[in-house]
Formats: sequence, C-alpha cells, structure tokens
Amino acid sequence: MAANADASGDDVAVSDHFRLSGDGPVDADLPPGVYRVVGTPEDSVTVLRVVDADGRRVHTGQIHRVPRTDLDRFEPATNPDENRSLAAAVAGQLDGLAWQGRLIGRAVAARPIPGAIALALVAAGLFGDPYLPIPELFDVLLFLAGVGLLVSLTRTTTRR
Repeated sequence: MAANADASGDDVAVSDHFRLSGDGPVDADLPPGVYRVVGTPEDSVTVLRVVDADGRRVHTGQIHRVPRTDLDRFEPATNPDENRSLAAAVAGQLDGLAWQGRLIGRAVAARPIPGAIALALVAAGLFGDPYLPIPELFDVLLFLAGVGLLVSLTRTTTRR
C-alpha cells in the first residue's frame, strides 16, 4: 500500500505496497515480505511479492489472492523501486536488454526463415540508405516492419 494508506481493504489501489505485520504468514502460500498490489477484485486483493523477508528484491512472478478481510494483518510499506540508485537502474535496464537479445536469438533459431527476414528488414532499415534508392520514410518502415516481426517471433516462441 502507499505509505499513507491503511490496510482496511477499502482504499487499496493497484501499485500500493504492504508487508505482513507480525511473525507468521497469512497462510502457507504467502511468505513474509513486501507485496505490490496488482489487482483489486471485489472480495480480494491480488498481490505480487517484490521483497523477501530479508529485504532483498525478488522477481518470482508468483501472485497471491488475499481476502480483503485478511488485509488487517498487513501494514503499509514503501515502494522498493523508489529508492534505487541511478547505477542500479541503468544496470537493470542493461540486464533487461541482454535478456531481450537472448530471447530474440532463441526466436530466430527456432524459426530461422522468418527470423532471417526480420533481421534483413531491420538491417535494411538501419543501413540501407546508401545502397537502396528508396525514400527515407521507407527506411523507417522497413526497420519498423523488421522489429515488429522480431517481436512477433519472440511472442510465438515463448508461447510454445
């Protein structure tokens, strides 16, 4: 929850943060830590654990539903991402870029013909000016088409 919100359940909003107050978890599936609200259905709150019990940032992707009646066992917490240093933010973005590169590589390896076409379109859009007698707008369109195809390939590869 936001640092100024309470855990009554009435004013819970997406992106609020809270932590379990007390020693034990609400149930065995909800370990101690800081949680971000990611959904607010009528009778419950959907949360994602973002910090473990030791205060370390975690990326588990596990979501939990907490009945609104159990929210009184939580206390407001600050957003753990608000106090990240510039160096940590840049390092996180570079790490994400590396993972995107790996994902694109896997997608191209899984579907080599569409992958080669997508990479050729991106290359033609980026470097085709001196070699292709086409207007600059078409360079941009070639690049965007290649990126769109790569994104499409990564999405279809990860769904299998």
